[in-house]
Amino acid sequence: MSQTSREIVRRALTFDHPERVPIDLWVLPWARLHHPEETTRLLADYPADVACPPVPFHARRERGDMFAAGSYVDEWGCEFINLQPGVIGEVKAPIIADLTDWEKALPPEELIPTGAARRAAIEEINAFCRSTDKFVTSGACPRPWERYQFLRGTENAMMDMMLREPGVDELLERVNDFFIRQMEFWAETEVDALNFMDDWGSQHALLIPPAVWREVFKPVYRRFCEIAEESGKFIFMHSDGCIEEIYPDLIEIGVSAINSQLFCMDIDRVAAMARGKITFWGELDRQHILNDPDPEAGRRAVRLLREKLWLPEGGIFCQMEIGPGACLNTVRAACEEWLS
Repeated sequence: MSQTSREIVRRALTFDHPERVPIDLWVLPWARLHHPEETTRLLADYPADVACPPVPFHARRERGDMFAAGSYVDEWGCEFINLQPGVIGEVKAPIIADLTDWEKALPPEELIPTGAARRAAIEEINAFCRSTDKFVTSGACPRPWERYQFLRGTENAMMDMMLREPGVDELLERVNDFFIRQMEFWAETEVDALNFMDDWGSQHALLIPPAVWREVFKPVYRRFCEIAEESGKFIFMHSDGCIEEIYPDLIEIGVSAINSQLFCMDIDRVAAMARGKITFWGELDRQHILNDPDPEAGRRAVRLLREKLWLPEGGIFCQMEIGPGACLNTVRAACEEWLS
């Protein structure tokens, strides 16, 4: 009998011989705006094995469309300015311009329902999980470092991590506490995995010294992983940039699958430290490969990942992001190569 999507993903994560690599194509609205027919055909031919449940509650402060040109206000009240339709903008005027105002950071408590609303939300999420044979990930994605940046601004956030002046730890604690409680809520549901993210890498290194990362952020990530383990769930993390230096830490704390920009790093070094110890949840390079009009570029990249990171037992996904500049014929060729 053919394996279901849920079983294929679980077997890939546990190195238990899935019948094929799991598929998880991420499609930014840009792709549907610029290549609507090709995108629809691609997703029909390579449907995702991963799904996310509808979230049965809404953020009160959220306004606008995060992918539309103009202004968008998120669930914490941070305003993003976007110049290009189909992608996400940037925060230009942070809420916490001065650390003495750290208490202005007000978590969106409505995203962690309580009482009868909590029970009803959990049952609705569980009903979705039971209705599908796909592998279901949580409908929340905690991002402590990025949230801190959105609240303070990137330059301020970088300085804060190094200087640790009064207000930094208090703001971090408020952010972390909210995300831990959000994780605990989703751990009560029947989703297969919890997920979190933070973009930690520049093109060549971490954004902050690894020692600072380990002191400030590793503990909260460890708690995320503990919540997943305690509830019998997998845990997925996404992080852009060169994050070679923290791969061993992510393995140590129990991350099940990591979505990272493998082509920003030395793949041989990544393979030596992580192959067979964590699942590579993508990604195929979107900086230089997916925007190459030659489909063979996609095929070569997949062959390289198969040689360096794949094991017959599992441990890797067919995963890529279809965003600005992507050539759909190259994306399709990469999918064909993974499934061949």
